[in-house]
Amino acid sequence: MARTIRTLVVLDSGVDRTVVESSLPTRTDIQVVGLVTGLDEAWSALQDTPTDLVLLATTGHSERALVFIEGSVKQQPDRPIVVLAYGSPNGFVRRIFEVGADDIATLPAEPDEVGFVIQKVVARRQGTATATGVALAPMICVLGPKGGTGKTLTTGNLAVGLAEAGVRVLALDIDLQFGDLGLSLGLSPEKTLADLARSGGSLDAEKLDGYLVTHASGAHILMAPTRPDHASVVTVEFLRDVYEAARQSHDFVIVDTPPGFTPEVIASIDSSTHVLMVGMLDALSLKNTKLGLETLELMGYDPTRIRVILNRADSRVGITKDDVSAILGREPEIMVPSDRDIPRSINEGMPIIATKRRSEAAKAFRQLSELYLERKPTPSRSMLSRLMGRKA
Repeated sequence: MARTIRTLVVLDSGVDRTVVESSLPTRTDIQVVGLVTGLDEAWSALQDTPTDLVLLATTGHSERALVFIEGSVKQQPDRPIVVLAYGSPNGFVRRIFEVGADDIATLPAEPDEVGFVIQKVVARRQGTATATGVALAPMICVLGPKGGTGKTLTTGNLAVGLAEAGVRVLALDIDLQFGDLGLSLGLSPEKTLADLARSGGSLDAEKLDGYLVTHASGAHILMAPTRPDHASVVTVEFLRDVYEAARQSHDFVIVDTPPGFTPEVIASIDSSTHVLMVGMLDALSLKNTKLGLETLELMGYDPTRIRVILNRADSRVGITKDDVSAILGREPEIMVPSDRDIPRSINEGMPIIATKRRSEAAKAFRQLSELYLERKPTPSRSMLSRLMGRKA
């Protein structure tokens, strides 16, 4: 029988108590031992009430909340803290993890979603695994702290590279408001992630298959909603179900994410087995890439599961390879050179890995797929046949 998780709920000033109460899990293994309004009052409650986990609700960026989290961690380091916040607090996320919080969810939230986060945090602290993700296919979360670094370009070329190697791959676009993975691959959005979310009922691999579009390479694509106002139907809990179904029916799953550490991105990171951090060869991008890597470290993500790729990596901007290593604290695994055919390939919806096979950029993306296949970066027999039969 699972041990009951004694949970103290703390409300920062300005938080709607009703919204928080409606978001609390009703599971029998999670017991709310108190609901306290005000951070000063919370200190007394922590002293008087035996508590396994603190659930802190805040309106957004709050210095008082950060001080409370840090103090609570110092008081009892083995007691996890989960933050509930309104909106999508991108700038707050890094500070939350820096001072010691374990996870974050967005208000208003479904009780099952909050329950899952609590269970996951406790399991992580105990060194055990939740049922989700066990014995499933690898899932690669493609990250970039800011837009414009080439996440979608990388996702599309990696998906095609893996598909050409003969594995069954699915690429999902969770940039729910402005995703264009399908467009970059020349595909029409007949069905999208929003359509799947609206379909209702249980989700399994067979149902998921009906919403996928197949690229000429054989890669399966699940597209982002076509309109920003459709994004709200795709919840974090639903994404977790999609990931599980996708990983049951494919050899690889790749997730193209929006900029920043939104709740959807954090859930994707938690569900993933690998993270691919995408940056560019300029000072601002490298700074943001470093911050992204540090945030993953604060989240407790296994550094051996993180790879770094730099696009436009031969640009003459006064930054050397040694500079890159010094800034990031590590060497990127893949350096993709600039290529005038890359913008053309995006505009035409034809990934450069499939159309300009002998270009250095295509070779770099192919090397990336070989890394995940754990093969030496040499062309496959079918690829060699194509190269010998015609020029790129």
